[in-house]
Amino acid sequence: MTTPTNAPFSDLTASQQAAQWVWEQWQSGQACPAFPETCRPLNAVQGYQVQAQLPAVSGRQVVGWKIAATSRNGQTHINVSGPLAGRLLSGQVFESGATVPSSGNRMRVAEPEFAFTMGQDLRPQNSPFGLPEVMAAVATLHPAIEVPDSRLAPFTEAGEAQLLADNACARHFVLGPSAPEGWRQMDLSTHAVEAQVQQGDTDRYTRTGSGAWVLGDPRIALTWLANQLSGLGITLEKGHVVTTGTCMVPLELVPGDTAKADFGVLGQVSMHFSA
Repeated sequence: MTTPTNAPFSDLTASQQAAQWVWEQWQSGQACPAFPETCRPLNAVQGYQVQAQLPAVSGRQVVGWKIAATSRNGQTHINVSGPLAGRLLSGQVFESGATVPSSGNRMRVAEPEFAFTMGQDLRPQNSPFGLPEVMAAVATLHPAIEVPDSRLAPFTEAGEAQLLADNACARHFVLGPSAPEGWRQMDLSTHAVEAQVQQGDTDRYTRTGSGAWVLGDPRIALTWLANQLSGLGITLEKGHVVTTGTCMVPLELVPGDTAKADFGVLGQVSMHFSA
């Protein structure tokens, strides 16, 4: 009998072993081409199974979610056909202006993003969530910067299952202040964002983007996540933050850089990449 391509692991042992492997790589700063064969996820279901074990093996709490590959460029870069969801864990989240560790980070990029904080639970349901329903559950909007990384090298060749098990390349996250009231009436799909990277007093480069990079609109990306979690039987919880994916070509960093993202009337966010 042929095993279905979306079959889960037959028991928790393999997913626990894989999650432990991810966490050990994370702690040591090492990277490998692939998960060990004994616990390597082979499909998206198994990838999400591994990811679900990360809070237990790390001793950390889920404080929110990230979405990877919300642009066609991003999907092409890592060879996936659609977005990937990952967990933000306690100890990963920084306030704007913070110094983010560069040690062990191989990707070395900063990704300006639109982030939402949930004001209500969205529990799993049989029918898909619509965008208005999802947005009604949102409390606040924030400018943010994600600083991703992978425990797989090269991560561009790892494939969907292993990238999901690698927590969709989650590493560190910088949350800016909440946007002023009135953002709900704005068209986030056309909202422009400008970013700047500096080394000391020297301006290295600037880059621009917009909400259209994020599945066409950051609100569409958030709705995608709510439905993805619902399909996995997971509640998108009140208080959780969701960062929706980079709104421009990621900003290449070297240690000592400072990255700033200006979201105009929505606010600003910055971070320093440790020397």
